[in-house]
Amino acid sequence: MRAAVYNGVLAAGGGHLRIEDVPRPKLQSGHLLLRIIACGVCRTDLHIVEGDLPPLMPQLIPGHQIVGEVVEGPTDAIPVGSHVGVSWMGGTDGDCWFCKHHMENLCDHPTFTGYTVDGGYAEYALVRSDFTFPLPQGLDEIHAAPLLCAGIIGFRSLRVAGVQPGDRVGLFGFGSSATLAIPILQAWGCETYIVTRGAAHRATAGKLGATWVGREDDRPPVPLDRAITFAPSGKVVVDALSCLRKGGVVAINAIHLDQMPAFDYDKLLWGERQVRSVANMTREDAHDFLKLAHDLKIQPQVTTFKLEDANKALLAVKDETENGSAVIVL
Repeated sequence: MRAAVYNGVLAAGGGHLRIEDVPRPKLQSGHLLLRIIACGVCRTDLHIVEGDLPPLMPQLIPGHQIVGEVVEGPTDAIPVGSHVGVSWMGGTDGDCWFCKHHMENLCDHPTFTGYTVDGGYAEYALVRSDFTFPLPQGLDEIHAAPLLCAGIIGFRSLRVAGVQPGDRVGLFGFGSSATLAIPILQAWGCETYIVTRGAAHRATAGKLGATWVGREDDRPPVPLDRAITFAPSGKVVVDALSCLRKGGVVAINAIHLDQMPAFDYDKLLWGERQVRSVANMTREDAHDFLKLAHDLKIQPQVTTFKLEDANKALLAVKDETENGSAVIVL
């Protein structure tokens, strides 16, 4: 099969991925073989190929927002021909303390799609059957792909931040995940305050009905109840913290973060303000979000790329040159 492969060596033209012919995965017990239809491109993929996350395999096929058709491995619940989605959390051990206490996102021995096992920048992928998800009806496969990580992890971020109906919620950074959080916040009657550096992203936030939109150094005109940061920047976390009311919460939606700058405890954190990290997602998050996406008719804005242009897709995510989500279509 064709695949975009990362092995730590720059390809011709300076990209991190090489398009190669590699062996097609062989079916294993408890797994499904998928023919990939589409795979969303996530900033986590960028962190992997740029070395922000340590390499765990000598050679890897990235990609964890997978939509595929089951071609082998039929089960009663997921027969051949079914279209399913796969996310970042590709499996857990089921036996550790966290799994037994309904916190499988913190599993001691997790499988991460496109990081500890090969992912969806390829024509086929082998995935665990118990970590696949039915797709919302009425949503085509290309637009479903970004829901499978950007959407789910954005939804979990709202939960980690403790968002309540009617809250004033700040979103700091406005990529794919933040755009998918806005319709949920609006359905919950929340005010949304967007802080982002990109002019195109600010325009998109305005079109989506944000309550207020500002540049990266602007501050919302009111104290926030909750804030979620989407940029891998410690400075942005401190900026968000400075906008909270007493008792407010900042949730950090980032798997990698650069160094946190020093800040004034008395002014920014005291008053029972909280900073919380968002780590992975659970299958419950996935099912709840996908149902909500169906009910709210959420349809992401996408820009599509061919597999041969996977490096261009990663660059678009890095440079924030595309609104909405980048999706590789096979």
